[in-house]
Amino acid sequence: MGMGIWSMHFVAMLAFHLSISVTYQLSTVIYSIVPALLASWLALYIISRPVMRKPHVFIGATFIATGVVSMHYIGMEAMVMGATIEYNPYLWALSAIIAYVVSLVALLLLFSVKQNASSPRILLRKLVSSLVMGIAISGMHYTGMAAATFKHDHSQIASDLTFDTKLLAYLIGFGILFILGLAFISTFIDRRFETQMMMSEKRFRSVVESAHDAIILADHNRTIISWNKGAQLIFGYEEHELIGERLHRIFPERFFASYKERLESFLANANGEVDELGLTYELIGLRKDQIEFPIELSLAVWKEEGSTYFSCIIRDISERKRTEEKINQMVYRDPLTGLPNRLLLNDRLDLALDQAFENQQSMGIMFIDLDRFKFINDTLGHAMGDKLLIEVAKRFEACIGKGDTVSRQGGDEFIILWAHTTAEEMIKNANKIVHIFSQSFTILEHELFVTPSIGISLYPSDGGDIDTLIKNADTAMYRVKEQGKNNFQFYTPEMNEAVTKKMQMEIGLRKALERNEFKVFYQPQIDVNTGKITGAEALIRWQHPDWGPISPADFIPLAEETGLIIPIGEWVLNEACRQNKEWQNQGYAPFRIAVNISSRQFKQSNLIEMVSKALDESGLDHQYLELELTESIIQDAKYAIETMHKLKTMGIFLSIDDFGTGYSSLNYLKLFPIDSLKIDQSFTRNMFEDAKDAALVHTIISMAHNLDLKVIAEGVETKEQLQFLLLKECNEAQGYLFSRPLPAQEMTGIIKQQYTFG
Repeated sequence: MGMGIWSMHFVAMLAFHLSISVTYQLSTVIYSIVPALLASWLALYIISRPVMRKPHVFIGATFIATGVVSMHYIGMEAMVMGATIEYNPYLWALSAIIAYVVSLVALLLLFSVKQNASSPRILLRKLVSSLVMGIAISGMHYTGMAAATFKHDHSQIASDLTFDTKLLAYLIGFGILFILGLAFISTFIDRRFETQMMMSEKRFRSVVESAHDAIILADHNRTIISWNKGAQLIFGYEEHELIGERLHRIFPERFFASYKERLESFLANANGEVDELGLTYELIGLRKDQIEFPIELSLAVWKEEGSTYFSCIIRDISERKRTEEKINQMVYRDPLTGLPNRLLLNDRLDLALDQAFENQQSMGIMFIDLDRFKFINDTLGHAMGDKLLIEVAKRFEACIGKGDTVSRQGGDEFIILWAHTTAEEMIKNANKIVHIFSQSFTILEHELFVTPSIGISLYPSDGGDIDTLIKNADTAMYRVKEQGKNNFQFYTPEMNEAVTKKMQMEIGLRKALERNEFKVFYQPQIDVNTGKITGAEALIRWQHPDWGPISPADFIPLAEETGLIIPIGEWVLNEACRQNKEWQNQGYAPFRIAVNISSRQFKQSNLIEMVSKALDESGLDHQYLELELTESIIQDAKYAIETMHKLKTMGIFLSIDDFGTGYSSLNYLKLFPIDSLKIDQSFTRNMFEDAKDAALVHTIISMAHNLDLKVIAEGVETKEQLQFLLLKECNEAQGYLFSRPLPAQEMTGIIKQQYTFG
């Protein structure tokens, strides 16, 4: 802009002809450019200020006029000729006034353009402003030239550093055209980029405003600079109410300090390695009506022009929390009494056991069975029995302290965890329970009496783990039953006559593999719709030379406890893969073979290598192996996820065995890459005896299908059970209705029969 003003002035001066020879001193010509540049800079600075007021316009016009006038008269001094210049003071003053007035008018027009940026006549006003500015420069120039009078003075000597006027005119003309051409091109390119940026911003704003989540932008001082419609719907504030306000307005006051500390930590880390972009927190938000609600907040940060900004994407998770609460109620609570179920009890037992170990304290377990409850259930019905159990649960809860837990294990069995206790306190608590049950229950005008049989075990004297403590308390409870009920008994080693047998069984178990005493039996898995075999479960059997057949329920827990399950489990896996490949080699249609993997096996560091070796040595394709995992495996979730993903990558089918009897959690169903759930046979067998078991079976099937999982029901023994499963759209089933577990030779016969006639 400055060069344009200067070039107009100087080319006009070159067009001025005198009767004497005129040249121009180069240094003064260059020096005259400076006021033009300063005047242009001032003009552009004034109109580009964020806030432009009329006083700024008058001050700016003064500076611009001064710059233009200075440029003109300095340029006049660059003339080298045999004459001196004298100025008419009135015309000189008029030239300055013209420069000021017209510059003022031009700036006022630009001021009106800025004040009415959305006006449709904005382009016209810009054009008029530029014309007025041109008139200011031209008017001032020609008035200034008219003010000049040239008088001959032969004493003037031309400087060496002068330019011919014609050459100077061409240089200036072409030079300025080149500069203006570059300016035009750069303006065109800039406008293109600006248009693209505006379109991108419009698209961005469209996405932001259409989002149901709250999207809030704030600066490093936590001042809100953007507030979308989603935020308005979630928090109830209009945009104008919170723009410029601090972010803490949307949080309860009691959380200010902790939230501020967390945000400052986030910003500090983001300013460094930027590792924490996209972190998500669950917090408490505060609506305009002062109602608190749970939110999920995702943070991201960026830098712009040296300043730090961050974005918050906030989601109202009230509905999700309510759903989680309902799910937790179903998963962790007994549906009848509302007491903690086995899963929640195990969690609390784990915690209490760790604390007792660390603090060198004792803890107690009571295993309680209600006397004569079965008689009440049989005579008055299950509905009456359920009401009685609810009242029993209330009495148990009235007996325990804040840190203790009472859990219903099923039926009329309850377990109470007493944390940080002693034998003397356990005696007092047991007497209290016996006494409180001496009072009758009144239910629907029936006066009922039930009494408790209580078995007690203490940590660490009676066991160092949960299973042992519960088992020993259970053993003590049965001793109370034998001795007349309605009392309590501490566990003693003498109660367990099976200890000696257990030791003998362990010795026999260690030799069983060497002596080939184990056999693998196979129980077919049937498609409930077609009746065809879809797979088979490999089940280990132990034929002891002296004791005869030993139930897996007797030796598998011992194998787990002693670690012998590792070599035994590996042998079963190898044998099952070998046998399945042999059936395929005989020409039978391939199907999956299911092998149980214990929690101890699963935690072995070489599990993947062991499974891969079994498949490689047998030649069995990976897709025809299914590993059945117990629910206890998922307690170490981080390790379990990693191992299960490796198995899935190998193409192996994964299922959860005895679902619902152990550590059932809906959370791991979505996290772990499992393919199917196996409904425990205890639910299947009791479907028609207990409506709750039927409801649980139906719930498990529906939930599995919603998660795209297959369902296999174990323990199917009657056609009625099969019909129920078929009606509920269960995928597969296994049980004595189809076949008992069979040795490989007999299983071959069943496969052959289906292959021949199927």
